[in-house]
Amino acid sequence: MALDALFFGAHPDDIELTCGGLAALLASHGHGVGLVDLTRGELGTRGDVETRAAEAAAAGRALGAACRDNLALPDGGLNRHDRAQLVAVIECLRRHRPSLVVAPHRDDEHPDHVEASQLVSRACYLSGLARYPASGERFRPARLLHSLYRGDTRAQLVIDVTPAWERRMAALRCHASQLDAALGPATYLTAPGFLAEVEARGRVWGALAGGAYGEGYRCRGPVALSDARALLAGGKSA
Repeated sequence: MALDALFFGAHPDDIELTCGGLAALLASHGHGVGLVDLTRGELGTRGDVETRAAEAAAAGRALGAACRDNLALPDGGLNRHDRAQLVAVIECLRRHRPSLVVAPHRDDEHPDHVEASQLVSRACYLSGLARYPASGERFRPARLLHSLYRGDTRAQLVIDVTPAWERRMAALRCHASQLDAALGPATYLTAPGFLAEVEARGRVWGALAGGAYGEGYRCRGPVALSDARALLAGGKSA
């Protein structure tokens, strides 16, 4: 299925925690949006693989995604240098052929997030090489963005996602096995103030973007504007 945008997360709830607003916003405008979880989250402290898969599917529907794939790469073992993992991501890109790819940012304490960032970045380039030995016709996305996680304020691009914020939060709440304190051992996701922290971060980004809620991203390459009016007050173009 050809898509306009493809969002990657290392684990089944990572997209909802970082870039779900952009995914929902694009989907609401009629664009084809796909979600890809690299692993099944099998090493997570809470929730089994089947539960997390069902939660991810429900979250994808809440965001309005056209599809949600899981590449079943090893949780805790993502590796940018593993050829089989690289081929899996390249074949996913060649199958969906998105103009925009969103991946985790590499500056993160979770090693899977670091490797996911590098794995997707390498795949975006190598997918465009006609002789790279992977299935599918060569393809390279036009743009790659990296979504920012907890506490990282070094955004190069901030997007107002206010119209999609409630859908992002509804999608996040689908991951009850990770968020509901009554369902397992305590983690930082079950802390009483966690969802308030998510909202506060969204409000900070939103203030920078001139809206109520926003998301922060870093860019691979320059962001080009085809309409200079986007530089005017409010960032709105006619």
